[in-house]
Amino acid sequence: MESFSELDLENFSASMDGHVGILRLDRAPVNAHNLDMILELQRAVEAVRFDDEVRVAVLASANEDFFSTGYDIQALQDETGRHIGKASQTSKEVIMKMRTTDTIFIAAVDGHCMGGGLEFALACDFRFVGDDADYNIGIPEVDLGLIPGEAGTQLLPRTIGRSKAMRMMVSGEPIAPEEATDEGLFDELHPPEELEDAALDFAEQLVEKPNRAIGFNKLAVNEGMELPLWDALAHERELQNQLFETPGAEEGIGAFLEDRDPDFVEAELGEDAKPEDER
Repeated sequence: MESFSELDLENFSASMDGHVGILRLDRAPVNAHNLDMILELQRAVEAVRFDDEVRVAVLASANEDFFSTGYDIQALQDETGRHIGKASQTSKEVIMKMRTTDTIFIAAVDGHCMGGGLEFALACDFRFVGDDADYNIGIPEVDLGLIPGEAGTQLLPRTIGRSKAMRMMVSGEPIAPEEATDEGLFDELHPPEELEDAALDFAEQLVEKPNRAIGFNKLAVNEGMELPLWDALAHERELQNQLFETPGAEEGIGAFLEDRDPDFVEAELGEDAKPEDER
């Protein structure tokens, strides 16, 4: 399995900032995606899943004006319905892989974010957006005679509620970042020039936390909310029982009893795994 820092992708750029993996959509001119881009996203998500160096992942854009306009409309016309259907299913599987990977994903949306681009953002655990009234946020597939085909019909109502999601989907009308944040689509609104720093600052806060516990919080919520309550509580219990045997729990409990600050990065990865500037 290739590490995140070793990824060589055509439609994304991948880099490390300490223990934060930064994946930037980079397919000119508007980061519209096709099957090749979806398959590269799958490679990147799998690299995040297996690379212990990546304690938090940030999904951003290399384009100053566009996060992503969604699926490539030209490809919708050029490819067969069977091909597009398989690409859509693959995208759903990648999105679910993001939601079931025990690493936090943070979307930093600075630019237009439409259709499948918004669905990629919805796959992330937290979403930060730039406060620019000219940015369009929306789910416009209805105007193509389609429905959101990359998990949007399920992720959007789970994020903002059924009625608000239905209105966005059936109207196809875009909204501005401030309204999208008020509706609950985004967690934080920042000036565009400060957006990525804000997302990275939050990521760095999470890096310092016990990584396994952070990931198990995510899995307990994302997987448990799809289960009946008693099954979800059993899932929670199993995850908690596993955590008692981890270096993070040992360090956290030990630090509390010894009245000192915990060092979860060293406890979980060891001194040699720290970034060079922290050794």
